[in-house]
Amino acid sequence: MKTNFLLLSVFFTATFGAAAQGLPENPDPGKCYVKCITKDEFEEVEETVEIHPAYTKLEVVPATYKTVEERVLVKEASKKLVYVPAVYETVEVPYIKKEGRTDLEIVPASFGDDTRTFEVYPQTSGWEYQTLEDCPSSNKEDCITACFVEYPAQSQDVAITTLVKDAGTTNIPVSEENATYTKKVIKEPARMDEVEIPAEYTTITRQVVETPATTTKVTVPAEYTTVTKTVLKKKGGITTWEEIDCKLLNPTILPIFYEYNSARLTPDSKRIIDERLLPILKEKNVSIELMSHTDSRGNDDYNMALSQQRAESVVNYLVSKGISRSRLIAKGYGETRLVNRCSNGVECSEAEHQKNRRTEFRILGN
Repeated sequence: MKTNFLLLSVFFTATFGAAAQGLPENPDPGKCYVKCITKDEFEEVEETVEIHPAYTKLEVVPATYKTVEERVLVKEASKKLVYVPAVYETVEVPYIKKEGRTDLEIVPASFGDDTRTFEVYPQTSGWEYQTLEDCPSSNKEDCITACFVEYPAQSQDVAITTLVKDAGTTNIPVSEENATYTKKVIKEPARMDEVEIPAEYTTITRQVVETPATTTKVTVPAEYTTVTKTVLKKKGGITTWEEIDCKLLNPTILPIFYEYNSARLTPDSKRIIDERLLPILKEKNVSIELMSHTDSRGNDDYNMALSQQRAESVVNYLVSKGISRSRLIAKGYGETRLVNRCSNGVECSEAEHQKNRRTEFRILGN
């Protein structure tokens, strides 16, 4: 949530008129208060939009067969006599080897020819003047005649195509396949002593229709895309007062010292941020400015950019700890605010240069 912060150092000996001016009520002497004015709060939401509708396609599924086994009798049971055995004859027994089916065939639309007559020029009539060829008068105007003439309308035939029958399907019967197997039957039974002769069987295979030909519907799903938009989550404008340490209104040096030519935060630097800055930002709804500096060694423009990177490294670390980026401002000052004599061309120790590679913070007043 973005907020504007108005700082006010309040040193009251009495609270008369504070409420009328919108100031904190019952302030303590020597205390400072920050005025927090909240702004509108927004959030990004995703909305799914259909970019292509779902539709249905038809597909023809042909008939399928399965192979089955069937146990058939090939020799009937009988009895035989001891002295006169039975006499058999062989016969052919028909059976359906493959059942018939019905296939589907697409019949395209058919068209016919026709002719329509259109009037391309309407019927007209009017007067026409003619001069007689054998005019007896020397004045030709005496031989002019007026005739009322009619001309018939003119028409034109145009060939057109008509729909005779729309597309459809036709059934195509496929005949079954027949076959026979041989079978022995008794022609003459045995006589005298009867002896049982068991029947004989065999197994045949044949194909039968498992599923007839059909049409199926294939649904092609709709296509969607995601649109991200920003919407108002919470209306701002609420004003609150929070007590703040007056010393935090001025730049406060954090003991965060960087390595030469580096913006990387060391583990010790992160520990200092956790101990010094995080409690303030979590307990108070305030904004802070982070000001980073370099020593004088190196190019001035490069040092300005490096100091900005150092300030932003602190901001990024605080954001990783859950602090809103809108409450943090990073500002690099390069070598423009040295804390000692170690300016350009001055011989200094590494410890003296390190003091200038620092980060400061202060509570903001906007």
